Amino acid sequence: MDIIYARGHATAAEVRESMPDPPTDAAVRTTLRALHDKGHVRVARDGRRYEYSPTVPRATARRSELEHVLHTFFGGSTESAMTTLLELGGEELSKKDRVRLKRLIDKAAGEGR
Repeated sequence: MDIIYARGHATAAEVRESMPDPPTDAAVRTTLRALHDKGHVRVARDGRRYEYSPTVPRATARRSELEHVLHTFFGGSTESAMTTLLELGGEELSKKDRVRLKRLIDKAAGEGR
């Protein structure tokens, strides 16, 4: 799904070519078929090829997945999830980003969240 979201749409061959350590062609096609059966991708025929594209906009999928992770791994605790994100030590937050996050936290607090 990451590859399909990044490209907007892709054939099975394009998905496989984009993978760092790709499985067999059959495994990629089986996975794409499963994604289609579950309603995550739609398929359009392009000549002899099939192109797969996401059925849900990336922003919607991102929110849904984050809610799933929040409930599964953090017991629904926003504070615990945010603490973990900040402790990961990835890229440093800019002053602008910190100000924006503080503003969002204050806004959520004002709304009782």
